[in-house]
Amino acid sequence: MNNEKRRDNKGRLLLMGECQEKDGSYTYRYTDKFGNRKKLSSWRLTKADPQPPRKKFKMPLRDQEKEIQSDIADGICSNGMSVNELVERYLSLKTGVKHNTEANYKFVQNVLRKEEFGYRSIDKIRLSDAKLFLIKLQDDGRGYSSIHAIRGVLRPAFQMAVDDDMIRKNPFEFQIATVIVNDSVTREAITREEERNFLKFVREDKHFSRYYEGIYILFKTGMRISEFVGLTLSDIDLKNRTIDINHQLQRMRDGTKVIETTKTNAGTRVIPMTDDVYECFKKIIQNRVKPEVEPMIDGYTGFLYFDQNGLPMVAMHWEHYFKHICQKYNKIYRVQMPKVTPHVCRHTYCSNMAKSGINPKTLQYLMGHSDIGVTLNTYTHLGLEDAKQEVCRVMKEMHRAMGKPGKNGGKIVNF
Repeated sequence: MNNEKRRDNKGRLLLMGECQEKDGSYTYRYTDKFGNRKKLSSWRLTKADPQPPRKKFKMPLRDQEKEIQSDIADGICSNGMSVNELVERYLSLKTGVKHNTEANYKFVQNVLRKEEFGYRSIDKIRLSDAKLFLIKLQDDGRGYSSIHAIRGVLRPAFQMAVDDDMIRKNPFEFQIATVIVNDSVTREAITREEERNFLKFVREDKHFSRYYEGIYILFKTGMRISEFVGLTLSDIDLKNRTIDINHQLQRMRDGTKVIETTKTNAGTRVIPMTDDVYECFKKIIQNRVKPEVEPMIDGYTGFLYFDQNGLPMVAMHWEHYFKHICQKYNKIYRVQMPKVTPHVCRHTYCSNMAKSGINPKTLQYLMGHSDIGVTLNTYTHLGLEDAKQEVCRVMKEMHRAMGKPGKNGGKIVNF
């Protein structure tokens, strides 16, 4: 029986499971907690060994062994699961998601299936690997919003792996803005003058004037376009002058139309009509062409606008109208109209209400925001002129409350 200890070509003793291959590299074979045989490899046995030129860099074998032994002792084991398999497992737990969310999940899965990153073992993904992957996506032409959506699935998926003792750390636990450039175009609110010019142009245009009331309502209520197109006659209470927003109309990629709950629980709300909004709804209902058979979508009927096929209009129709309106306007006038979309209407409404000094919590309710932070972000768009007007207004109220006249003969000096 040969009792001689195994040694490498430098005469060093090799531990149980270690061996040196013919090419000079080192390997370590072990069995994981599931009984699977695994292998580690490296060109170096310890940190003291030099890295061979033109060879792939890896941690020294014994450093890798320490990590594996520690993982085995703590019950950490990924069982060779790939990123794609992890994402599939994570998404299988997401039940009752909306159609748009489900479509987003499929988009992320399709992207990962085309990337080498998706086939890597999750226990091999480090923080730098995760960051480099997002950078690669942007270098390949992916937009910021798409990368944000992909990372939005990967981060909770890897966190699930941490919670399941499959890996120790979540490599996607970092701020995305520190890694890639936000090149997305922010849809800013337009000015009050631009809003007036836009509405005036629509009202006086022979073709687009038919959509004036709807566009006016979008500017003056801040409704999401999916909420607006989903409105039915039963949601409009002209007597009490309220709008009941409790669902939204969505068009799927295959063209089918579905009714969904509002974007968030806070999105379900009843908002008041101003007199001008009331008149717009009244005119829409009066001019509404009653179809021979009311189209029904998921039990809802009585929609306000119909397309050329007699089916309820969806967001896409209105987005096209806004695009063509801007194009026509800019062909006529030297002072160009910035990009205006249904969402810009919503943002403009929110900004105008903020400038008017409305209570943020009231504005949060009107907008259907679940997070007050989203509403408060609108206030960051206010500028110097807004600040001057607000200071002037507050000073007037202070003097009025104190019964003291302002300077200059009792007048409050405006900025």
